[in-house]
Amino acid sequence: MSRPEILFPLFAGLDTLPGVGARTAKNFAPLGVERPRDLLFLLPHAGVDRSRRASIRDVVPPCVVTVEVEVLAHFPPRRQAGPYRVTVRDKSLEFQLVFFHARSDYLQGLLPTGQRRVVSGKVELFDGVAQMVHPDHVLRPEEAGDLPAFEPVYPLTAGVTQKIIARAAAGALARLPDLAEWIDAPLLAREGWPGWKAALTAVHAPQGPGDLAPTAPARARLAYDELFAHQLTLALARKAARRGKGRVSQGTGRLQAKVLESLPYALTGAQSRAVGEIALDMQSPLRMSRLLQGDVGAGKTVVAMLALLVAVEAGGQGVMMAPTEILARQHMEALAPLARAAGVRLESLTGRDKGAERAAKLADLAAGRIDILLGTHAVFQKDVVFHDLRLAVVDEQHRFGVAQRMELGAKGRAADVLVMTATPIPRSLALASYGDMDVSVLDEKPPGRKPIRTVLVSDQRIDEVVGHLAHAVAEGRQAYWVCPLVEDSELVDHASAEARFAMLRAALGDRVGLVHGQMPPAEKDEAMARFVAGETQVLVATTVIEVGVNVPNASIMVIERAEIFGLAQLHQLRGRVGRGAAESTCLLLYGAPLSEAAERRLKVIRDTEDGFRIAEEDLAMRGAGDLIGTAQSGLPRFRMADLERQAGLMAIAQTDARRLLADDPDLTGARGRAARVLLWLLDQDRAIKLLSVG
Repeated sequence: MSRPEILFPLFAGLDTLPGVGARTAKNFAPLGVERPRDLLFLLPHAGVDRSRRASIRDVVPPCVVTVEVEVLAHFPPRRQAGPYRVTVRDKSLEFQLVFFHARSDYLQGLLPTGQRRVVSGKVELFDGVAQMVHPDHVLRPEEAGDLPAFEPVYPLTAGVTQKIIARAAAGALARLPDLAEWIDAPLLAREGWPGWKAALTAVHAPQGPGDLAPTAPARARLAYDELFAHQLTLALARKAARRGKGRVSQGTGRLQAKVLESLPYALTGAQSRAVGEIALDMQSPLRMSRLLQGDVGAGKTVVAMLALLVAVEAGGQGVMMAPTEILARQHMEALAPLARAAGVRLESLTGRDKGAERAAKLADLAAGRIDILLGTHAVFQKDVVFHDLRLAVVDEQHRFGVAQRMELGAKGRAADVLVMTATPIPRSLALASYGDMDVSVLDEKPPGRKPIRTVLVSDQRIDEVVGHLAHAVAEGRQAYWVCPLVEDSELVDHASAEARFAMLRAALGDRVGLVHGQMPPAEKDEAMARFVAGETQVLVATTVIEVGVNVPNASIMVIERAEIFGLAQLHQLRGRVGRGAAESTCLLLYGAPLSEAAERRLKVIRDTEDGFRIAEEDLAMRGAGDLIGTAQSGLPRFRMADLERQAGLMAIAQTDARRLLADDPDLTGARGRAARVLLWLLDQDRAIKLLSVG
């Protein structure tokens, strides 16, 4: 499959555009502009009012004014490097145009004495005299009609000016082909969006500030095109992953029933629903690709175990992968009693397994004597062979990209894949990153989880906090004390944790432990183990304890300098308490005065424990890239769509893309062919490859 000919002019060299030579073409690169097509999608981010005024007397400086003037006189600089002044008069006022480092003959030609010109630029008062320094435009009255009343302002980079971009963009717009419509007709009508060509023409010629908003019809339409192309790619990937490669794993329910009997509580409605969705996926002949999204403490581990047991009941094996050894060991502790109840063999495989012990495990795995394997990325190694792998569960998704999901699936003949994440992700982002997967959400807390009281305390009252802590420790309670990431330097971090540890030890005695990122792993594990066993009651830590640590007796969480943490991090840290029978408290110690954003963050955490609401707030405050860390998130970089402000469009795009493929699997119908052109236009190479494999 090759690019449709109708798009060739948009994919030609940049230097084929007016005013763009080879050197300027190179200068465009930092803006992500390499072809005329890229210029079309480089949208103005602001605009300047260039509407005509009769006189600068009608405005309040400093501001941009466009006015017709008569040139009165030139005053070259008296000393070297001084300003060159030109006195002009509009309808009712004289003022000065000021130039620096300008050649006298150039200015005489630009502004001949006695002639009329239209000037546009920023007017300021200097010693009570109105001045326009370096006007943006100086035009003959007959040319002034070309100046738009509202001039778009584009992002710039070294060697590229507004004039160069405006001229090149106009050249690219002149090449716009007439393309068939790929948006569903009823949707187009309902939203009142323009056609593709009209939308591009409109975004490059805004009539006022309203046209720059993400909600403006032309912008919304182009954003939708981009989200729709992205979702079409993900839907094709999903179809390819499921294409007749799955295996039917039919559970009997026998082992699951044993585990459910052994639990001291009943599953929540959300847990039962998720288990049901997973079991249905596993017994279908299509390959499962499902995301299990649960808030802190929503009971994902039990759901994962029940899913793994479906694989075992069907006569196969299951594997569960964790991103770190600490987490792999914690899963082992949580799952071991469940495996015993079910009477299945559970083993772990991490980088620590060596020699004969490792060889014995691998032999048992290959022979099918191990039912469920827990591990870190050590599971990916070539010599790890399963007898009959049916289900792979991957914990903490965003450390494993799409490529690893496929690699794990390849270990079993078309094993089903279940991905778990404890980070609630706003719906729009979940769709952007995992649109190729189906989603199960655990949005209920298991019975017996008490709400956590969250309090904001100024760090000037730290002595009171230590006093309260002394009482709590005397009553046998356990607490975490999290130290901040000071200046992001590991050394200072560990110094701040060491200093706080020394202070608390002086106040509370030797019941205080310490764990930070600079410690050797064995010491870290030992410190954690002593805290879990209750030998230490207060654990001073840097953020190493953020994910997955489970100590039911810990009921107090103190977070120092809470204002410098992100929302998701605060939510994860708070989730370390509230796991036992005792009432739990989270104290957010902050340094005053708080910035507006920090205050808003802390209040959100204080007022809600709902991870999904917190994630939506986080998205609104920080933006999509920061939220998952764009580098490792695999989040696409959208040029026109704004995920924070156009989140609603993403869900429509996903439904629409899946529906189009259901109606027209090979995109050969009229709308399907139009959509193919869109995929080429937006460089969705992955989709095009998947289509050509067909």
